[in-house]
Amino acid sequence: MLIDTHVHLNADEFEGKEAEIIKRAQEAGVKKLIVIGFDHKTNEKAIELAEQYDFIYATVGFHPTIAKDIKDNDFVILDELLDHDKVVGIGECGLDFYWDKDHIDDQVEVFKEQIKRSLELELPLIIHMRDASEATYNVLSEFENLRGIMHCYSGSAEMVDQFLELGLHISLGGPVTFKNAKTPKEVAKVVPLDRLLVETDSPYLSPHPFRGKRNEPARVKLVAEEIAKLRDMSFEEVAKATTENAISLFKLEE
Repeated sequence: MLIDTHVHLNADEFEGKEAEIIKRAQEAGVKKLIVIGFDHKTNEKAIELAEQYDFIYATVGFHPTIAKDIKDNDFVILDELLDHDKVVGIGECGLDFYWDKDHIDDQVEVFKEQIKRSLELELPLIIHMRDASEATYNVLSEFENLRGIMHCYSGSAEMVDQFLELGLHISLGGPVTFKNAKTPKEVAKVVPLDRLLVETDSPYLSPHPFRGKRNEPARVKLVAEEIAKLRDMSFEEVAKATTENAISLFKLEE
């Protein structure tokens, strides 16, 4: 069994195709999906999908690229959604200096507000980090007792220990399968097995040999297979460990 810990089945690209995509995922051995929200529309859609399927769970939050537009009332709305019994995490949140270098203060403020809620509600964070490794670490290190995921981790292998020491898990997706992706492959080898997760980030970052095509949860198996190869382990060992890690972190029903 596998769990895709980060899928945007709530994205416009999947509109009207959710049932067939879910069916293919189940046929591939993906038994649970965590649908990740990142703005008001996708937050609501994530919960809607979680209400329709008992094996789907939702997270809700605000992506760093919309931080400049987030107001106090947006957090009022978010807080209401966080009460839902199928919401198991906060985010996608974090810092992104690739797409937006002009509103760093806004990104940090919105990120911190979501970290505070994570701690208050004991819900794991889903952390987005792009071209902002040091800044992300600096913000997170202001807090204690963190729980969460460095989603589709793009930082260095050297920084893995720093994020682990904060209490976070490391999740890998399609890039670990890319032939020229030296850093993700190094990361896959050094993350302790009990802190490792797998994801697709569907519809983005489709793994080899589907790179450049629309991704979907069934392909998380390719991610797990590549990690197993890199770690000189069996696929079954990686699947079992990452599934147990996800169940524990998100407090899912087995």
